[in-house]
Amino acid sequence: MAQVEIYTTPFCGFCARAKSFLDRKGVAYQEIDVMMTPGKRAEMVERASGRTSVPQIFIDGRHIGGCDDLFELDMDDELDPLLGLDG
Repeated sequence: MAQVEIYTTPFCGFCARAKSFLDRKGVAYQEIDVMMTPGKRAEMVERASGRTSVPQIFIDGRHIGGCDDLFELDMDDELDPLLGLDG
């Protein structure tokens, strides 16, 4: 199974939606709260090529974008192979 990292903030509807979606798929992820953990917002912005909105999602170190990007990958049948769920 792929390593999934999600940079989030509390009370973020898009963050909750992305996490709920991954939970329903049975995908484990590491949640990184950029509001409560010093230095993590700057780390996220650097890793996400300047994107400052949350969530920012990474699969096996590859930046896939935010919540909408996650759902788009799924609609295009590209998410499960990235997550290692295609077999």
